[in-house]
Amino acid sequence: MLKDYLSPFAAGLAGHAELRAQQNTSRAVAMLNGDLISNARAQQGGVSARVYRNGVYGFASAVEYDEESVRRVLKAAEENALFLDSRVKKNATALPVLPGGRKAVDREYTDIPQKDYIEFVRAMDDYLKRKYPALQSRQVVLRHDCMEKLLTVSDGTDSHSIRPRTHLIVRLTAEADDGMPVEYFNVIGGGEGILTDYFTDPATYYAKLDEQVEQLMRKREGVFTNAGLKDVVLAPDLAGILAHEAVGHTVEADLVLGGSVAAHSLGKRVASDLVTLVDFAHTLPDGSRAPLPVYVDDEGTPACDEVLIRDGILVGYMNSRETALRFGMEPGKNAAGKQILFIGNNFGSVAGCGVALRNTAILPGRDKLEDMIAAIDDGYYFTRTNNGQADTTGEFMFGIMMGYEVKNGKLGRAIRDTTISGVAFQMLQTVDMLSDDMAWTCSGTCGKKQPCRKVQSECSGKVRGTA
Repeated sequence: MLKDYLSPFAAGLAGHAELRAQQNTSRAVAMLNGDLISNARAQQGGVSARVYRNGVYGFASAVEYDEESVRRVLKAAEENALFLDSRVKKNATALPVLPGGRKAVDREYTDIPQKDYIEFVRAMDDYLKRKYPALQSRQVVLRHDCMEKLLTVSDGTDSHSIRPRTHLIVRLTAEADDGMPVEYFNVIGGGEGILTDYFTDPATYYAKLDEQVEQLMRKREGVFTNAGLKDVVLAPDLAGILAHEAVGHTVEADLVLGGSVAAHSLGKRVASDLVTLVDFAHTLPDGSRAPLPVYVDDEGTPACDEVLIRDGILVGYMNSRETALRFGMEPGKNAAGKQILFIGNNFGSVAGCGVALRNTAILPGRDKLEDMIAAIDDGYYFTRTNNGQADTTGEFMFGIMMGYEVKNGKLGRAIRDTTISGVAFQMLQTVDMLSDDMAWTCSGTCGKKQPCRKVQSECSGKVRGTA
């Protein structure tokens, strides 16, 4: 684990200043048709300082992490802040001082030998090869990443967090009768934790492999969708990416200041009154631990839940301390900021930071999935996505990897790959049913270039959209 070189500098921090150290560790073992095609292990990190003066930030970073590097980047950040202040002369209000405290790491991190990853992947591939020799291709990937952070802030925050994630991904391909390849991939296990938390006995996952092959065979016999405006039911996988990418990013305050659609929507209706969107910090409504809990954000603000949409009305933004001040919101109460320090592609240089979501969810409704399907005369039930994009206008386009026709309230044939598109706030206003279940995942990354960008989770929703 990272040694704490930061705390000794706490007493000398003036004004608002932040010291961060971070180490990212990643593993990837992949096997394609029995051949090992990836056996990667990487580590990157560094130390950074950020100093606030009269409305501007001075920033500096280094790839080395030791006392001398901490001293050097802190001095450079202070000099940069003074220089910018002398030129910009914003004379802005000081950032709010928040209660500090120490948050110690809540788990130890155990490094697992690379060979254990390889052995598990090979066992999964052997099972698929023996039982399903007719598969056109099979790919098994075991992926691990861990983000460890130390943070010391001038108002007294002193925190240490470790967030490891491990996931098993399987990608299968079969040939359809028309000669076209049909693909289906799935994250079949894992979550917050290390290899030994989830992947010790390969036989535990054989049933999930069987289920995935069954889904692939249905898709192999599937049909193409009809274009146009359709009634659809979105499974949690789709509702989650919609809420996170197409809605969530628009209410991040740095993007609001950049002109997102949410800039003119605060206090206005942006969704059906069935929709309440919440970004959870560390504890879910049932009292359980969030998939990737955050107790202190990267500015030292105590993390709390943030209601973003309440009964269809946009009521809040995700803020940093600075943006909360600009919008007249109070950090840690009605505007819980989440900043993620992220590492650049050159393995160590700190690229920047920005406001970010954590554990984002549409709260459950009262409907049953079977009733939602029964309410559709001619539409689709979309279950899995494989890609997508969205921008700050709320416009989105998501790939659909798996789904089914719905005819006269009954599930029909599986469908081949397709896409859905629309404008998120318009689409959400058409929601007329919301399921009473909830599912979570933390296997993805985020397009805002923040590597461990939290999780997306939602209940299913019945909406109208373009297929």
